[in-house]
Amino acid sequence: MAAAYATLVSAMNIIHSLHHHPLPPVSLPIQQVESLTQKINFLLQFLEGYNPHRDYSKEADPLESRIADAAYAAEHAIESHIFDQFTNNGENTVHQSKIRKKYMSYDGLREALEKVIKDMASIEEEAKQIQGRVEVQHQLPPDSSRSSSIPQQSSMVGAEGVKLQMMDKLTSDRLHLQIIPIVGMGGSGKTTLARTVGEERLIKDHFQICAWATISQEYVIREIFAVVLRQFNIGVADDLNEHELGEKLYKHLYGRRYLIIMDDMWSIDAWDRVRNYFPNNENGSRIVVTTRLSDLASKLSNSNSLGMELLNEADSWELLSKTVFGKEGCPLELEEIGKKIGKSCKGLPLSIVVVGGLLAKSKHTRECWEDIGENLNASVNLEDDEHCLKILYMSYKQLPIHLKPCFLYMGVFPEDKVIVNSDLIKYWVAEGFVEAVSGKRLEEIAKEYLKDLIGRNLVLRSTRYKKRCQIHDLLRDLCLREAKKERFYNTALDNEDISVLPPMSQARSLTWNDQQELSPLNMSLLRIVKSTRFNYVVQKEYLFGHVDQLVNSRFLGINFSRRMEGNFPCSIWRFWNLQTLIVHTYINEVITAPTEVWYMPRIRHVEFSEGLHLPDPPNDHDNIVLGYLQSLRIVIDFKCSEQVVKKIPNIKELIFMNGGEYCDDEMYCLSNLDCLTKLESLDCTLYGNCVINFPHSLKRLNLYMDDYCWEDILDKVGVLPHLQKLTLHDGYFNEGKWETTEGQFRSLKFLSLCLCCNLEIWRIESSHFPCLERLHLGELDELREIPLDFAEIATLREIDVDGCSDSAVVSAKKISEEHEDYYGEGALQVYVLLGRYNKARLELQRLDSPNFYVR
Repeated sequence: MAAAYATLVSAMNIIHSLHHHPLPPVSLPIQQVESLTQKINFLLQFLEGYNPHRDYSKEADPLESRIADAAYAAEHAIESHIFDQFTNNGENTVHQSKIRKKYMSYDGLREALEKVIKDMASIEEEAKQIQGRVEVQHQLPPDSSRSSSIPQQSSMVGAEGVKLQMMDKLTSDRLHLQIIPIVGMGGSGKTTLARTVGEERLIKDHFQICAWATISQEYVIREIFAVVLRQFNIGVADDLNEHELGEKLYKHLYGRRYLIIMDDMWSIDAWDRVRNYFPNNENGSRIVVTTRLSDLASKLSNSNSLGMELLNEADSWELLSKTVFGKEGCPLELEEIGKKIGKSCKGLPLSIVVVGGLLAKSKHTRECWEDIGENLNASVNLEDDEHCLKILYMSYKQLPIHLKPCFLYMGVFPEDKVIVNSDLIKYWVAEGFVEAVSGKRLEEIAKEYLKDLIGRNLVLRSTRYKKRCQIHDLLRDLCLREAKKERFYNTALDNEDISVLPPMSQARSLTWNDQQELSPLNMSLLRIVKSTRFNYVVQKEYLFGHVDQLVNSRFLGINFSRRMEGNFPCSIWRFWNLQTLIVHTYINEVITAPTEVWYMPRIRHVEFSEGLHLPDPPNDHDNIVLGYLQSLRIVIDFKCSEQVVKKIPNIKELIFMNGGEYCDDEMYCLSNLDCLTKLESLDCTLYGNCVINFPHSLKRLNLYMDDYCWEDILDKVGVLPHLQKLTLHDGYFNEGKWETTEGQFRSLKFLSLCLCCNLEIWRIESSHFPCLERLHLGELDELREIPLDFAEIATLREIDVDGCSDSAVVSAKKISEEHEDYYGEGALQVYVLLGRYNKARLELQRLDSPNFYVR
């Protein structure tokens, strides 16, 4: 069903995009488009209530497959015609001529659409006939009043005993390096146990350094070492091999009491290749390994192994109840059926929390829960893995139709991949999965989709990284099974990434890395084209030689490992439906965009890693506005003229670097920035003083100002009503002091001051930063003390002091003690990193104590 729905939505998005495009590449037959739109809308409504199989089936539903094929045929016809028109209007090559023969003229388009309309009419007739049958029922109705914030799989219900055992093994007086395996089936809570214990304050205080590495079935030893080293803030050069990184890790661990958690290990070979780089310091260091394999656990340690047992009926019900109701408790009328549902999950925590996510989103009525319970009971006699997949399938089956394509798409990412939320949302939008809603940006809708999937426990928030997510291995297996069944996508795995390759005649997305050589491929219908580490020598000629084939691309992401030695193809800027363009060029290689950049009305995100020179907007086509553009990174010498402001009225994120030698007010017009009334995030690098105004919509502001006087700007910044995050880097305080006033920084949650010269005196009152949660101070060697009034801020949770003066460190200690007196122990954590300016290092190190860490 995911494939059918996604393809219908995508077809509608194409029609909508063409209809609203100021310079459409083609015109479509009006009557046919109206008929096609009517039939697509009917089928979308039909699919929202169509539920042919209440139990698991290994075969795709024939009607759903017919719908998907018809919708795909409509997409294919329109996009092929667009490609044909595009190449006819450009220079012809022999290769293009051969391809064009496969595509269609306007008459061919009419014939193809007419056939699609007839096919959909036949499907519509069949759908109407079965629409009223008893066996075709609507999905369980969601309770829209319920929050989508369901507790994650962090509860240790039923595992309190094994948690205590693990903590005892970690903190025992045995000095020899100990390997502690945690063994259990998939979804039994191994990773949750390791993460929960690793985050305990007792464990963090016991070990000097801690790190986490995910191994998985497909692993790269060099990358494992690199991940661990980065957690210790140690740089990892690209030219270091596996052994050199291992040696670097060994030297850092040597002499320290360390804890390393190695999650999801599948072979003894992985352990054999890393073990020699973990020194036995005879100081109580520990290595924790989670695995599904009992024989592997026994090879790692005969005596230290911890086993994850399945939950008994009482614990299963407790976990299920907490997942569904939190602290509220289960209504009495649902308790009996709830316990039966919990029992049907066979004690597997993953199954319980996923079913809990389904129950939390459904109506809390006995009838609804009994319906769910019947489907669970149908699979109680299956083998464990198959049983778990059947339970997970039921939660997928009962997903609202608009979430199904987005959930199945999670399977294209490598196992244990941590996914950046904003990237995932861009992919969903580019694939056409997100149905437009009046008054909302597609990214906002997709963000709600992701929040809903997290709320159902089908997607997990990353506990190690903010604004990132991942999917459990078993759920990923389900995604791959369902996607293959529905012909939604196929995947070809390599060591670095996944290539999303549907049957080649229907290829829509392509991701490759520098280990893969692109074979001749028809790229004309691709929507997502993304390279990881781009092999310039082999791939540049291929990609740029076929760039005109990418006319239908919506997401284009390219990495160059060497200099381009030429201009970026102008034709890319003319792609009619391009939404995201991400280009990582060679170090310090700035790209100059052609004038055509201002003729991209569908563009939403532009990112050039080393910088982009933007030309002035042309005077022709004033009606073309980049109204969808939301993020623009990184512009060199950004000119915020009135013309530019009119062209990008809805920009939300902007990064620019201006003034290689000096900032010129007339040239850059930064006083016009306050006209960008939708701007929420601004990163600005300036050289020298110039006039700059900020829109009141800003929530995040990073200022890197060389030779800039902060007194000239802070009054403007302080009154921004929505500002939550502020970074001030470089620059100077002319009078040597900063005094905030009442009413400033009312919403600020994060404040960072780094390398700000001549700041000696800082005066505040606690009421000036009423919402502050985190304060970061870096390299403020002239600062006499951190204002003690910070101790009175109830919301303050963390202070980081890096390389500041001795007296500033001492004042941080006083703030820590006073804050504890006000709000209790542990409410505020202070982290001090001593630097070159600290002369009294020994005295400062003696300040180290619980909640005040000196390194």
